[in-house]
Amino acid sequence: MKKAAKAVIAADGAAAEAAAPYAQTEIVRIAGWLSEVGDQPPMRVLCAAVIAAGLAGPNKRLARAGVRMIAAHTLATLAKGFVKDRVDRSRPRSGPDHLPRLGRRTDKEHTSFPSGHSAGAAAVARAYAREFPEHEAAALAGAGAIAITQIPRSAHYPTDVGVGLAIGWLSELAVDRLLNAFERPDEPFPEGR
Repeated sequence: MKKAAKAVIAADGAAAEAAAPYAQTEIVRIAGWLSEVGDQPPMRVLCAAVIAAGLAGPNKRLARAGVRMIAAHTLATLAKGFVKDRVDRSRPRSGPDHLPRLGRRTDKEHTSFPSGHSAGAAAVARAYAREFPEHEAAALAGAGAIAITQIPRSAHYPTDVGVGLAIGWLSELAVDRLLNAFERPDEPFPEGR
């Protein structure tokens, strides 16, 4: 197992090296700027806007989607924070030392693992898709674009992104299970979807 872990870490480093020359290109800078919607404050504003739009308009399913989104995002944020608090890993832009270590550093340049943008985007996209399965492909593609952009902008390694996506996916699944446990079969969600 140790050999496999070393191979994954080496592949992470190679991917970061290969992506580094593109970090300051115009297309990556623009994609990076757009991907900031995956950061915590903008994502929470997006979730709140979806709730507000659902409450203000005739489509109450939108409000339910927003509640799912904010709940999944909150759980994903807590989960990735739990891991970040215990793993020190420098970001690709910070130099060649990319080995994850047990630790407690809190500065941004040493908390690369896992990607919070990826975790939050995956959780929110999946939560939205639960209510609007007809938009699942677009929602997941948007989350994937936010996540994958973190690699060429030298903010994260591929494993940071992969683990972030997994955290987001699992957080949304947990929220879905919890919400379903409290849903009464005799009181379906109001029509007007």
